[in-house]
Amino acid sequence: MKRGEKTMEKAETELQEKDLDIIEGEFIRIGQSRVRNVEGSQIEMQQVAAVSVDAERIEATQCAALMFRGDNVTLQQSAATLAVSNNATFNYSCTPLSFSKEGTELSRCAAGVVAGRTVKVENSASLFVIAGKVEGNMTAVFDWKSTLAAGAVLGGVFGLLSLFRRR
Repeated sequence: MKRGEKTMEKAETELQEKDLDIIEGEFIRIGQSRVRNVEGSQIEMQQVAAVSVDAERIEATQCAALMFRGDNVTLQQSAATLAVSNNATFNYSCTPLSFSKEGTELSRCAAGVVAGRTVKVENSASLFVIAGKVEGNMTAVFDWKSTLAAGAVLGGVFGLLSLFRRR
């Protein structure tokens, strides 16, 4: 396949060392490739760079993507700018934004904002955590007290700047 070629509607698709635009299928296994968009039921990726990945079940190892969206997302040593899921599991990964409907599990990860009903953590760090229940050892840079204080300081600074602008 050449750069920009499309692969569509196959029951099972396996690709290695390709540079593709759009991949659609039921069961997709991709290795050492660059892909713009991947859509399917079950996607397994290893050493893949992608813009968007959308599936019911996603398993990614040593991958990078702008967005992962699925029912169950599992990332191993991967990076995602945005991960949206029902259940997410991150191991040795980095994600600035993670939103889960049910639960998120982080194991030795770095995250920006993690939101979910339950968050299970093992030796991870995050800027903000929004959860009904947090279990485990997590380093959160901003808890509710520091977030409130930072908001008050920023509000005061913007208030002063608006007063100075009027004069």
